[in-house]
Amino acid sequence: MESSKQSGSLFIVATPIGNLKDLSQRAIETLSSVDWIAAEDTRHSKPLLLHFAINKPLISLHDHNERERIAGIQERLLQGENGALISDAGTPLINDPGYHLVKALRDVGLSVVPVPGPSAVITALCAAGMPTDRFSYEGFLPARAPKRLQALQALVTERRTMVFYESPHRLQASLQAMLEVFGADRQAVAAKELTKQYEQFVGDDLGELVAYFEANPDRVRGEFVVMLAGAEMTSEPEENADDDLIRLLLKQALPVKQIAEIVSEYCGRKKKAVYQRTQELKDFLAEQ
Repeated sequence: MESSKQSGSLFIVATPIGNLKDLSQRAIETLSSVDWIAAEDTRHSKPLLLHFAINKPLISLHDHNERERIAGIQERLLQGENGALISDAGTPLINDPGYHLVKALRDVGLSVVPVPGPSAVITALCAAGMPTDRFSYEGFLPARAPKRLQALQALVTERRTMVFYESPHRLQASLQAMLEVFGADRQAVAAKELTKQYEQFVGDDLGELVAYFEANPDRVRGEFVVMLAGAEMTSEPEENADDDLIRLLLKQALPVKQIAEIVSEYCGRKKKAVYQRTQELKDFLAEQ
């Protein structure tokens, strides 16, 4: 009896964010060996592939057609083909299409293999001189001013370094909104043209950032990574009724999520509120 054909794999391949030399040898070998490549914008990806003499059939996969492509890609893999997913730049799925595809493939047991490489988030963070032990990736802020302010106001108590992407035509509006919500003295750095000839890191605080781009509108070009310091806890939070129990459980080195589940069930409180409170106390105790 003829054995069934072994299923293929989808490789998630990171591509350069600017400097073509950043494409890894493993990425080149992978893209050269697969049967086809799914790309966010095939017109954008062709020059990169041609540069490395990679000639493979291209499948467009972007925000507007991703769900439509899933069945076809799944069938190709089941037939034993291997494919790769790339975005316009950087690591796929990080503010780029691919989540729905990857989830669908994993749900049916198909192999998804990461081929790591460049990422604008990590590239910017490692050279900005800001805390990196904990950070929060926030992606692009909403385009409309009221929702942009609302999104930022929800982050007022965030203590991790926050990382945003921003386009040139919305950069100054977003920085002004940050200035309004967080104040001029909040530490902030903007990075642009990462890995390229005119790579630039600007700013020590929001006030300086806003002033710089107002004075240098010619510098508002290309995609930006904006990094914003988290809020500082200058004093212990006001006492809550459940704090003693939370502190006791923290001393037992239990995870925050587990503590939130225990306290919310025992005290009849909402789990989300208990989780936030537990994280506040954990952060405060860690600084003592």
